[in-house]
Amino acid sequence: MKNLVVLSGAGISAESGINTFRDANGLWEGHDVMEVASPLGWQNNMELVLDFYNKRRKQLLEVEPNAAHHALAKLQDDFNMEIITQNVDDLHERAGSKNVIHLHGELLKVRSTFDDNLVMDWKKDLKLGDFCEHNHQLRPHVVWFGEAVPMLEKAAEICSKADLVIIIGTSMQVYPAAGLIDFAPENIPIYFIDPKPSISGFKNLTIISEKASTGVPQLVEELIKKNV
Repeated sequence: MKNLVVLSGAGISAESGINTFRDANGLWEGHDVMEVASPLGWQNNMELVLDFYNKRRKQLLEVEPNAAHHALAKLQDDFNMEIITQNVDDLHERAGSKNVIHLHGELLKVRSTFDDNLVMDWKKDLKLGDFCEHNHQLRPHVVWFGEAVPMLEKAAEICSKADLVIIIGTSMQVYPAAGLIDFAPENIPIYFIDPKPSISGFKNLTIISEKASTGVPQLVEELIKKNV
């Protein structure tokens, strides 16, 4: 089977009702991003950061995967599919996709501030005083601004072996995630699904100017028929 790599961003989850939290002024729920999504913000006000992510976690548990998530999962029968997502939700997994890499972490997991490798599932509110086994505070298992992206090297390796790439719901303007497409082999088919396309300059590029829930099922049906 051919290697299919999917790069997904906020646009695919927005249709499930996931609030991107970031408005035109760059504020997240009225907060500067550095207040709620940076090591310094965590150091300055842990309670504020925990509350911010508790709200995001609660919202995630109230929504469901949409048609785009479900359509992608169907491709696993015809392709060796790997999804590399910038999203911290679990909607790809809930729709049935098995090989998902979360570049920016996972909202339904937390980790120790003592040992980054000590990660655990977490669906309830995370509070001050919730400690790991080493008696250190737990934090959201999310990559904050200014932190390294641990899965980036693995994601780049996956892209380097792609036979085709589908990009969904991401502007491909934010690095380092945007740079992943540069690791893909030259001249392979690239499909870009977004109502406001912001990508160009690639050979064999097909742009589908649709929202994810419409464009992805269309493309999936086409790929299964062609069995490219």
